[in-house]
Amino acid sequence: MKRFPTLTVSNHPLIQHKLSYIRDKRTSKKVFKELVDEVGTLLAYEITKNLPVRAVRVETPLETTTCNVIDSENVVLVPLLRAGLGMVDGVRNLIPNCAICHLGLYRDHETHEPVTYYFKPMQRPENRMFIMVDPMLATGGSAIASADMLKQSGAKDIKFMCLVAAPEGVEAFQHAHPDIEIFAAALDDRLNDDAYILPGLGDAGDRLFGTT
Repeated sequence: MKRFPTLTVSNHPLIQHKLSYIRDKRTSKKVFKELVDEVGTLLAYEITKNLPVRAVRVETPLETTTCNVIDSENVVLVPLLRAGLGMVDGVRNLIPNCAICHLGLYRDHETHEPVTYYFKPMQRPENRMFIMVDPMLATGGSAIASADMLKQSGAKDIKFMCLVAAPEGVEAFQHAHPDIEIFAAALDDRLNDDAYILPGLGDAGDRLFGTT
């Protein structure tokens, strides 16, 4: 039996190539942000492959035909502040009309538990698909708390997307939310004593916003 049945790790060469530079401590803040966007776009292809479509009539230069379109306004991107903001542009490159629902949490450095400081629920959540984005899935605490809040607000269809995940975080998240699929660019080795992912990529928020 698969250890992590809700986890999909993309082995696409482009994702793995770009991830190697994201991990590199010598990569500049500008390039780091650009690469996070690009990997976010590539992962978004994977996470949206089963989006529902509807048929519309289109006039080509030669004749009328039937095409499929998505209801992009029913897709809600949920960046977990602050690091999740670094993946927003990458997803919006594919779905520019998606809604954005900001969810603010931070990890208490002593307890490693998530603390919520901002959340504004969406209207008609039961009719929308929510994509939670955060570069890291470490202990899983913030992701679990975020999914809890989305479900309490009425969300039914939720997915989670990250760059790198720790086995401990994946296990905790799938135990708490076995109905939510996780999409990642890499499943790393473990957490260290400070709950940072190894080998990881450092603190994604600090590297994105220059606060190291």
